[in-house]
Amino acid sequence: MIALIATFTGMLALGFSINLLTLFGLVLAIGMVVDDAIVVCENVERNMHQHHLEPKEATLRSMGEIASSLVAVVLVMCSVFIPAAFLPGTTGQLYKQFAITIVISVSVSGFIALTVTPAMCAVLLKHSPPPTRGPFAWFNRQVDHVTQLFGEAVTYVIKFAAVALVLLAVFLYLIYHVFKILPTSFVPNEDQGYAFAAIIMPQAASLSRTQEITDKADAIFKGIPGVQTRTVVTGYSLLDSGFKTNAGTIFVTFSDFDKRYENIDTAKKENVRAILQGFLAEARKIQGAIVIPVAPPAIPGIGTTGGFEFWIQDTGTGDPVALDGVMQDFLKKARERPELTGLATTYSASTQQLRASVDREKTQLLGIPIQDVYSAIQAQFGSLTVSQYNLFSNVWWVVVQSDAPYRQNPEDLTRLYTRNSQNQMVPLSSVVSTQWTAGPDLLPHFNGFTAAKINGSASLGYSSGDAITTMEAVAKEVLPPGYAFAWSGLSYEEKKSGGTSGLAFVFGFIIVFLVLAAQYESWTLPGAVMSAVPFGILGALLTNWARGLENDVYFQIGLLVLIGLGAKNAVLRVSAAVEFRAEGKSIMQATILAGEQRLRPIIMTSLAFAIGCLPLALAVGAGANARHSIGTGIIGGMLGETTLAMLYVPLLFYLFDRLKERGEGKSESAEATVPSAPPPEAPPVAEPRHEGD
Repeated sequence: MIALIATFTGMLALGFSINLLTLFGLVLAIGMVVDDAIVVCENVERNMHQHHLEPKEATLRSMGEIASSLVAVVLVMCSVFIPAAFLPGTTGQLYKQFAITIVISVSVSGFIALTVTPAMCAVLLKHSPPPTRGPFAWFNRQVDHVTQLFGEAVTYVIKFAAVALVLLAVFLYLIYHVFKILPTSFVPNEDQGYAFAAIIMPQAASLSRTQEITDKADAIFKGIPGVQTRTVVTGYSLLDSGFKTNAGTIFVTFSDFDKRYENIDTAKKENVRAILQGFLAEARKIQGAIVIPVAPPAIPGIGTTGGFEFWIQDTGTGDPVALDGVMQDFLKKARERPELTGLATTYSASTQQLRASVDREKTQLLGIPIQDVYSAIQAQFGSLTVSQYNLFSNVWWVVVQSDAPYRQNPEDLTRLYTRNSQNQMVPLSSVVSTQWTAGPDLLPHFNGFTAAKINGSASLGYSSGDAITTMEAVAKEVLPPGYAFAWSGLSYEEKKSGGTSGLAFVFGFIIVFLVLAAQYESWTLPGAVMSAVPFGILGALLTNWARGLENDVYFQIGLLVLIGLGAKNAVLRVSAAVEFRAEGKSIMQATILAGEQRLRPIIMTSLAFAIGCLPLALAVGAGANARHSIGTGIIGGMLGETTLAMLYVPLLFYLFDRLKERGEGKSESAEATVPSAPPPEAPPVAEPRHEGD
């Protein structure tokens, strides 16, 4: 409790808010701060029971045994997360608040475990004989039996070390293989309580035709359970934020989460995926338009929509017609791939347009100012602000525009007149001619090049990483010379996040190794400690793969947590083994005794942490997918670290210590075989001379 209160104080001082990331850090911090207290209390209780000591003496003895281990644990956990707090970009911001929250809580909990917890143990714990009957006695007997079996298992693994090392190589290959097959993404799509629908009509479709289609799409949403309100905007394109007559957008708000996730049945029918899939199935029946349901971006502000945003760039001629042809060829090929769905674009170089040409020479002959011609056309067919006035404490603008029936056909231009310099009314048809042409309604640019934007998403059963890989493969196959591709929005961030997360893992691993090397004054013992990490990663990968989850940023944050937790548990075992070696026990005895002595606290802390993460793995509602990703991975990783790692850490400690012992033995024998220089001969002593000789 003290550590959590201090964590809130640190968050306030650093300007953090209560958000998804800091709450993740707090949930995991609860398990971590309890771990240190569990280790202290369990060791005090063990000394009271084994050595028949009073609470105060047992506490002093226990802190002498584990104080260095607690310091090492705090240093290891901080070493893992501090580098992650300095990562750049969007991924760095996701890591930062989580990492700092963990560092504050772990640092304070380590201080509490070294000061407050021992004092509480000395005061509150009472020496009492262990129960001989009842459930507690049965539980203690089972724990002792498991501890004995564990010691035998460690002996067996060390005896067949060659086989164990071969299996270790298999486990490492399995980690590599599962990493390759596990789908990747940046962050999971969440149910945010709202969604969109984009309506794309044929080029040059009128606003009235677009209104008819949007009304049909709105009627579909109206009949879907879970939809609360709908707002229809005709003439606005969600995909490119343009205003055009052949586009429409529907903004949809869902019912409250408490209502939609009231039970399992409503959660299955009224979650965002079910609503959008139900809408898409009905929207495909609408003729004469493309109607696409669109989820909001997983991180608000990064991109306009969910899914991916892909750009085809014309780095050569800049011809809009040629770009349109290349884009159509690309879409034809991409739509054949099963990994992609919802591919759409608003770019077209063949939009029907009416070109009005002004005969400037004739305009001058008739004495018509050229600006008056353009103003008349703008005021009648577009709009023109001509004045303003004040009324009811508000400023009202006066906008001139022809009524809709008088600006629908090109012939309406013949009804317009303007005044020349002789104050005569001249018909515009005498100086303006019209003709139908084709061209792009919008000419977007990306990275300074003329570009066409394609929106889409991954099909059901595929991840966003699969969609990105597929789009890039199609681009390399289809795009001719002079054209390139680029990403924007969440897809761009996903492309960057892989290297950033890898950087966090590498730096975290290296710093932990160096901290342990300084702690033990050895280069071999940290290797035994860090050997627990691969088994946590393997467990996390297998559980996420079995559940159908993806390798996203939240899962990678969980892997970072597992590096610290795996090293923490291994530190407890290795520190005990080092102490036993210092007492004169053999390598085998120290290895087995350390494993048996630290088995109970490691199981207790691991179970406490895994059970604390269980609500994350079973969450529903807002932010559930992110919680599934981090919670499932951590639970699977803890299973790996409390099973396989419990056997391999003693094995590698045994092997490394044997190598160290052999190296020291060779150096001692080498020193013994160096011939020593013979002692200098004493100078001859003259015989004493007597008088008279």
